[in-house]
Amino acid sequence: MKIKPLDDRVLIKPIEAEDKTPGGIILPDTAKEKSNRGEVLAVGPGRVKDDGSRAPLEVKVGQKVIYSKYAGTEIKKGEEKFLLLREDDILAVIEE
Repeated sequence: MKIKPLDDRVLIKPIEAEDKTPGGIILPDTAKEKSNRGEVLAVGPGRVKDDGSRAPLEVKVGQKVIYSKYAGTEIKKGEEKFLLLREDDILAVIEE
């Protein structure tokens, strides 16, 4: 199954939250927060503007991003989880 986002949607593979605190305490699954970081796997062609042209997306495949915590639709493919969300829900690009 191949997922191709439409319009201004972006397919993201969430980066798992840390299992340990900076002090070395191991967190159980129930105490972990939902991750809000991920890697862009695919992008749509862009939103259609009023004049019929497309507005290109600012994010590109391969970039790591921070997105709104409860944004998008979760998709499962086997054991892997992905997130499909609008570009507006992406808050920042992580530059390393």
